[in-house]
Amino acid sequence: MSHSAALAGVRVLDFTRVLAGPFCTMLLADMGAEVIKVESLQGDDTRQWGPPWFENDGERESAYYLSVNRNKRSIALNLKAPEGQKIARKLAAQSHIVVENLRPGGMGAFGLGFNDLIAIQPALVYASVTGYGQNGPYSERPGYDFVIQAQSGMMSITGPETGEPYKLGVAICDVVAGLFAATSILAALRQAEAVGQGQHLDIGLLDTSLAALVNVASGALVSNQPPARYGNAHPSIVPYQLFDAEDKAFALAAGNDRQFAALCGVIGQPELANDERFAANPARVAHREALVEILQVVFRTRKAETWVDKLLLAGVPAGSLNDVLAALNDPQVQSRGLVQTVAFLGDTLKLVGPAVQFSATPPTVRSAPPRLGQHTNEILQGIGMSDADISTLRQSGVVG
Repeated sequence: MSHSAALAGVRVLDFTRVLAGPFCTMLLADMGAEVIKVESLQGDDTRQWGPPWFENDGERESAYYLSVNRNKRSIALNLKAPEGQKIARKLAAQSHIVVENLRPGGMGAFGLGFNDLIAIQPALVYASVTGYGQNGPYSERPGYDFVIQAQSGMMSITGPETGEPYKLGVAICDVVAGLFAATSILAALRQAEAVGQGQHLDIGLLDTSLAALVNVASGALVSNQPPARYGNAHPSIVPYQLFDAEDKAFALAAGNDRQFAALCGVIGQPELANDERFAANPARVAHREALVEILQVVFRTRKAETWVDKLLLAGVPAGSLNDVLAALNDPQVQSRGLVQTVAFLGDTLKLVGPAVQFSATPPTVRSAPPRLGQHTNEILQGIGMSDADISTLRQSGVVG
């Protein structure tokens, strides 16, 4: 590991699977941490979550698994076997961070709970990612993103104004929890390095999803009213939504009165900026339907790209409505290097690379997501085991 990486020299023992935990540990790995992914002999559940698959020469791995597991090494370890637990404890003794996402008490049943491991590694940062946290009436429930989206209120504000609420098209509660976990781990790691004392981080998807509601949650607390759904419109800014052009839809976000006045000039109706119904944002919110109808009639007369170009030239935020593939191929995305490639299964695998650019210690994509147990031998050799020892463990079903 190059010492130009921000987390060079930091070892993470990763007992997580699916999305929230692996996303967290991938962020740490991108920043240079050594991440050992501890998998059951059957592997991370998401290895089987296809299609789509990345396939070559009769081997395949799911796109889902590939999305959050780069820059890691994999050991296949049977934690139900006492020998497997012993190996995990040896690895923990050489680690700075443990991340796990079993239900509360699950790691403790293997002798790998926070209290077990802090006894052998006092400076250990131990992060537990669960659906509902380590305590409370729901703590024993399984945590799935879709259910959390429903329970957290997130679905209640997503979708058309009338009809059924919608989930977001990505497992956003998992992603947000992973981000909270990674930032909290880094804070706890700084503390552990300063005073030599680790701690337990309790990250619940319901908690982090409510935190992610930010201004919407604040509005509910202040008004004591449940927020309404506005489809693609904004509850307190107008116009701020999709509009249909001659050929397709585009996004428009006039966030202040100056931008609205510029918009009025672009559409050839500058008088709208002085209309008392529309001159100030609170008035535009009150007269939302009338304004949207006026704008929609005009926008249907030209192509979306024409409107976007004209609006941007006038300083009004606007953009095309892309599908995911179009977004990944966007010139801005390409210029920022967000899509990267890595060798995998004798071919080239495309991945969405690190999202943040560091001037001195840039995160990197160094290796492809590991195959199940790809690094079992070298990881075990790293804790002093011989080839004969490893062969015996493999034959007895302790490692894979």
